[in-house]
Amino acid sequence: MTHRIWILIAACLFLAACGGGGGGSGGGSTGTAPVPIPGPTEAEAGRLLAQGTFGATEASIEAVRAGTVESWIRAQINTPPPSVSHQAYLDARLAGLRVTSPNANLSYDHFVESWWLASVTGQDQLRERVAFAYSQIFVISLASDVVDPRGAGAYYDMLTANAFGNYRDLLEKVTLNPMMGRYLTYLGNTKEDAAGTRTPDENYAREVMQLMTLGLYQLNLDGTPKTDISGRPLAAYTPADISGLAKVFTGWSWYSPAPSASTFFGRNPDPDSMVRQMIFYPQYHSTSQKAFLGTAIPASTTVDGPGDLKIALDTLFNHPNTGPFISRQLIQRLVTSNPSPAYVQRVAGVFNNNGAGVRGDMGAVVTAILMDPEARNATTAEDPAYGKLREPVIRMTHMMRAFQGNSVSGKWQVRSTGANTSLGQSPLLASSVFNFWRPGYVPPGTTTLGSRNLAAPEFQIVNEVTNAGYVNVIEQTISNGIGTGNDVRLSLSNEVLIADKPEQLADRLNRLLMAGQMSSALRKRVLDTINAYAISTTDLTQANQAKTNRVKAAVLLVMTSPEYLVQR
Repeated sequence: MTHRIWILIAACLFLAACGGGGGGSGGGSTGTAPVPIPGPTEAEAGRLLAQGTFGATEASIEAVRAGTVESWIRAQINTPPPSVSHQAYLDARLAGLRVTSPNANLSYDHFVESWWLASVTGQDQLRERVAFAYSQIFVISLASDVVDPRGAGAYYDMLTANAFGNYRDLLEKVTLNPMMGRYLTYLGNTKEDAAGTRTPDENYAREVMQLMTLGLYQLNLDGTPKTDISGRPLAAYTPADISGLAKVFTGWSWYSPAPSASTFFGRNPDPDSMVRQMIFYPQYHSTSQKAFLGTAIPASTTVDGPGDLKIALDTLFNHPNTGPFISRQLIQRLVTSNPSPAYVQRVAGVFNNNGAGVRGDMGAVVTAILMDPEARNATTAEDPAYGKLREPVIRMTHMMRAFQGNSVSGKWQVRSTGANTSLGQSPLLASSVFNFWRPGYVPPGTTTLGSRNLAAPEFQIVNEVTNAGYVNVIEQTISNGIGTGNDVRLSLSNEVLIADKPEQLADRLNRLLMAGQMSSALRKRVLDTINAYAISTTDLTQANQAKTNRVKAAVLLVMTSPEYLVQR
């Protein structure tokens, strides 16, 4: 394409050219309930859908506009979960494979088939988007050989089903899931010995505090760290807290209808042990004192693993850090990388009390995030420091949804997009328990972000290679499709119909991809790109090809523009 060189340059420059973070000025008084906004415009609908779905479509824009922001959120929360069961998909896929190959097994590519299917076609879009955010907080990864694809499917189903439930319930379901138990090495965790030569595995005890509830430092309700008299942040937990909590997570291992020492250590496993909650094996559970976070479970001769677990999870759930810590991360995943302290405080207040005395109501928390003035205020969105870099896979789902992407085979064979020459990100394929990027990552050496100490988590995977990889993958997808045999392909027929009307085509791309936020400068580039392809008035074949080329070039230009890459 004639504009490809410009596109490559623009994509490589966007690291320094765009803001990616955002403090914003949409504060409002602490504790003030957000006011529902009636009659959303196309632009307002598009912004909401960018925050709460895997991408706007013509139909979803009209669905938001037919009511209010609040009514759309309520309808999404009330949509039964899930549209697609990953475990059911994988079970059916495995059965099909074994028809021709009795010893066949599932792979990561089979899991990701169901993920693309659910993310692109699922009607429960808000639930799916929140579950994806959870998957980056409660991280398991199929990059590790201890995570089974079928088990990963069941794990993701659990995240989806509990997207709007209570955080305490979600925390327990995550803790007892065998994929988390295996990934963070506490499945089959045994108690300390009398000689003191063996101690319980501390991996999950540390990460459940650091990554899933408390964070590293003691927090105020607004998410800012508490400090000592010298201004240094106060640690949220100590090594002793980790050791004490680790004892709680002893004695939990594989499900079996006939538990034994053999099944505890993973021998003779039940066929469903990968997809069913871990069970308690009393003989391996520590009965010594378990002291952590100001709580002490006394030593006892009576084994009560479930009781100890309840005390531990209640302590984590009720810790004052949990509300602001989780609220800020969800705001980052959905709305903006640097929410103001006032925004975090308002959402954390809802986490602590949904208005009816209930703590941890995640439906209320997600509603508060999306209804907050800092999320809805269009003026705030104009602040150059506001917003977030769109995640690579969400850019792809957005394009698929906007242009009616469909699978030729019906199997959504996109395969892994994790290579840095591809999208640099693929669902449940993070390189570590810390996700694809750290929530507090600040790109070094950047004037807009680094000099202002603004977090831009997604920039941690951005470099010249991933920029070029993204542009190439998007161009390939627009031109031919993506995946095995270009299995998933876009339909640009609606856009081709108006390709001879450049203004209308630019308007459509602005509506579907940019929530009406396209600048006059970008619009001019889009129009220039469209008009660069002359449409013959005498040769019908040439005219149709020129119209198609106009659309493909314009879509590529928008999808790789800095303006699109930063969600505002």
